[in-house]
Amino acid sequence: MDASEKKLRILEAAEQVVSEKGLSDATISEIAGAAGLADSVIYQYFKGKEDLVFSLPISHEEDFFTSLNEHLKGIWDTESRLMKILWFYLRYSDTHPQYSKILYFDCFSSVNFYRSTGYASIRRYARILLECLEQGVREGKFSRDVDTVLVRDMILGMMGCEIVQSIASKTIDATAPDVEDMMSLILSILRPRPETEENKVDKILDAAEKVFADKGVYRARVLDIAKLAGVSEGTVYEYFGNKEDLLLSLPDRHFRRYQEGLPEIFEIKSPFLKLQRFIKYYFSLFFEKQDFLKVFLVQIQLTRRFYETEQFQFFVQFFDILQSIVEEGMADGSFRPDVNPEVFRNMFIGTFNNLTLRWFIVHGDRHEDRMRKIEEVAELLCLAVTDTRAQPAMTDSTEYVLDRKGGTV
Repeated sequence: MDASEKKLRILEAAEQVVSEKGLSDATISEIAGAAGLADSVIYQYFKGKEDLVFSLPISHEEDFFTSLNEHLKGIWDTESRLMKILWFYLRYSDTHPQYSKILYFDCFSSVNFYRSTGYASIRRYARILLECLEQGVREGKFSRDVDTVLVRDMILGMMGCEIVQSIASKTIDATAPDVEDMMSLILSILRPRPETEENKVDKILDAAEKVFADKGVYRARVLDIAKLAGVSEGTVYEYFGNKEDLLLSLPDRHFRRYQEGLPEIFEIKSPFLKLQRFIKYYFSLFFEKQDFLKVFLVQIQLTRRFYETEQFQFFVQFFDILQSIVEEGMADGSFRPDVNPEVFRNMFIGTFNNLTLRWFIVHGDRHEDRMRKIEEVAELLCLAVTDTRAQPAMTDSTEYVLDRKGGTV
């Protein structure tokens, strides 16, 4: 038996043993026994048990990407290509349950995995997904205003949540059949929204806020604002006489919306605003308790036994509220009637998990405007369940202010 055959046998044995017992309980001796080799042979190829398990994504890499490329051949339509990219990931998980169990409950649950070459292999799929989204934007199939990196993270989070549900809680038999419901949510986010006068003015004012904040009013140029807004300089002057008019329109816009939203603070009737409020509330709960957030993200949610506990049932009951909001919106016409509430729940949980994991674990304290990102997430999640061609975006005036470290103040 040559070296490559021995290494392959070790990896196959590790997948079998660790999928049954978990990384913490499996031993090198058990893996070596399953491979029919001495313990010492494993250390010729791997530094230890963790290094061995974190190498499993690399062992699947060639098979995964060769098959994915075969499935994508001849698919030029961007939406069809995106759907195939999602379907393939889910189908691969369904047909490789041992590997998926290890990936989500033993690899993603360890901070060390995110520094390994195995994680670099996983990121290759994320790049393919992002390239497809960016292609759709270039072709005009997807909105040029959408943050493709954020949408990519939302998609990966949603699929990950579906896979965890399938493996651990057994509430989903297989994940691939849900791909159409997933695409329905994703395309509602991605498809270009009709350009209205209000949208155009909002883009100009959003751009003005950023340029004024970065450069100050005196150094800012109307041309800079127009470029950032994606309009001509002449278009800016159609709505605003000069730079000062732009500046003074900013508080008017915000305080008018705050005032319009006051009745909803005391009696929320709109399912749309209820959904926005729920999303922001969930983020704020965890941001106030960041130590618990870090523990919950990787050490609780990605522990198999959590899904067999009474605590998991409390988690499910909490998200029954989210499902009831979506069902209420579907009943009164605020949301599309074809939304799958359970898939949407997984989109929300997965989006939250992916974003906060990146903020607090993968990238540490790297500065990012998290409050703005939460606002964007809330808007995109609401768009996912809304017929964007028929209803303009609405905004919840409630603010959850975060400090630089992400805590609420």
